[in-house]
Amino acid sequence: MSRASEPELLVLHAVRVRGTADDAAVAERAGVAPDTARELLLDLEAYGHVTWAEFAGSGGWSLTDRGRAEGERRLAAELAADPSGRAATVVREAVAAFDPLNSRLLRACTDWQLRPGDGGRLDVNDHRDADWDARVLDELAAVVDGVRPVLAALAGELARFAGYDRRLDDALTAARGGDGARVAGLGAASVHGVWMELHEDLLATAGIPRGAANPVDRPC
Repeated sequence: MSRASEPELLVLHAVRVRGTADDAAVAERAGVAPDTARELLLDLEAYGHVTWAEFAGSGGWSLTDRGRAEGERRLAAELAADPSGRAATVVREAVAAFDPLNSRLLRACTDWQLRPGDGGRLDVNDHRDADWDARVLDELAAVVDGVRPVLAALAGELARFAGYDRRLDDALTAARGGDGARVAGLGAASVHGVWMELHEDLLATAGIPRGAANPVDRPC
């Protein structure tokens, strides 16, 4: 049976995977009511786990070092609480399966932004070559199809992994409909943005720090 994470962990983890997020973004990502997210964020702030910062009229929550360590402790405890060990096994298998898909995703996003020009150099993709862009979108779709069984296995053990496939599908559909920003644009609504969150989620759950000597740990 899929394990539902505690609300405190969901909120703390939402801040981690989003990087910086306001109350509404944290509530949406954590899947909790806005009032609940706000209350938990203030509690986490009091414990020194998150901090609020503002710049140019906008603000967001981010993890402190203490908060990152606390989140990792809670994630490890969540896996350890499964007496069968099945959840930990699924996470390890997901890490192994994710790496080749991640490489393909990175290549496709690069091809969306850059393409070969004269003299072997790379030029900015002006998106006037419909065939080139269609091939990139087809490759992204193939990568998303490839990650579906990984996500299904993860969500079958840890409920917080549910929804990534839907978000990837939504971004791809919008991109095929002409919204090019939904491929590699900034924010959580693009294919690249969703994939970055998934990557961080998986690394955090597996206890793999970015920068570790592990093949999956390459930045999206």
